[in-house]
Amino acid sequence: MILIKPWEHAYDLAYLIRRAVFILEQGVAEELELDELDPSALHALAYQDGQCVGTGRLVNLGNGQAQIGRMAVLRNFRDQGIGREILERLLLTATAEGASSLILHAQLTAMPFYEKLGFVGQGSIYEEAGIPHRNMMLLLPNPIS
Repeated sequence: MILIKPWEHAYDLAYLIRRAVFILEQGVAEELELDELDPSALHALAYQDGQCVGTGRLVNLGNGQAQIGRMAVLRNFRDQGIGREILERLLLTATAEGASSLILHAQLTAMPFYEKLGFVGQGSIYEEAGIPHRNMMLLLPNPIS
């Protein structure tokens, strides 16, 4: 089950997952993990057997563009389709919110995951929080009016 919540209702669970994956597992500096976009973003929380096991966020950038980020699934729950469910729910939410395109900063190792759902790499590789990334983009279908 995937729930979409504002930051004030998602913070505790989303941060626990992001801390486990990004800070403890990948070595991202703790001061880089939370940012100014969290309060205005919508946050997906994935549950399995009553436990929150994954998260992701959707930031409205204006002009029909939104950004997906902070996608994380706890190690013991990976390779079960949870990340795909989170991403698909964020795509539906972005479309419902009127976005016509999505961007994200993909870790190079995650690019094949995003490509399976239609994201296309753009630009050169760069480092973010000490991890190689590449921007990706997806054009969304026009919402039915």
